[in-house]
Amino acid sequence: MKVTLIRHTSVDVPQGTCYGHTDVPVKDTFPEEAALVKANLEAYTPFDKVYCSPLTRAVKLATYCGYPDAQRDERLKEINMGDWEMQRYDEITGSYVQEWFNNYLHLPTPNGESFEILLHRVSQFLDELRQQPYQNVAIFAHGGILISAQVYAGNVSFDNAFSALVPYGGIAQIELT
Repeated sequence: MKVTLIRHTSVDVPQGTCYGHTDVPVKDTFPEEAALVKANLEAYTPFDKVYCSPLTRAVKLATYCGYPDAQRDERLKEINMGDWEMQRYDEITGSYVQEWFNNYLHLPTPNGESFEILLHRVSQFLDELRQQPYQNVAIFAHGGILISAQVYAGNVSFDNAFSALVPYGGIAQIELT
């Protein structure tokens, strides 16, 4: 099964803001960015099934690209940054901050998730997807979800996961066997 992973377009939050689960708006450049995504996506279609994160930034892009009925799945939400959501990274303080930055793959944010937890959540979704009879699937989601899917598929190692970050409006593809 081919799985095409589409990252949402640019978000309208101040540079350096920690966001994940928060339902943030997209930038005013959405129409131009989304048109480019839609054009690039034509090389991957048609899809047997389309999924998306329930967060507005993913739903809006899926809808623009012609998939208003894409199946929403909570497991496709971006990583939960917990108490740090919507704070500027340079304003997050406390003794745990440096410890987390040194080991963010394994340590959760306060009342949030670690990358390891996110990977587990995405892996559960992909384990279920593998059991479906589809040949070509699309997923509109977030950077962390796309990275997790690439780790799951073996395209990138866990330790180097963030080297596979797809830019806003970017597309990646994995193969599930």
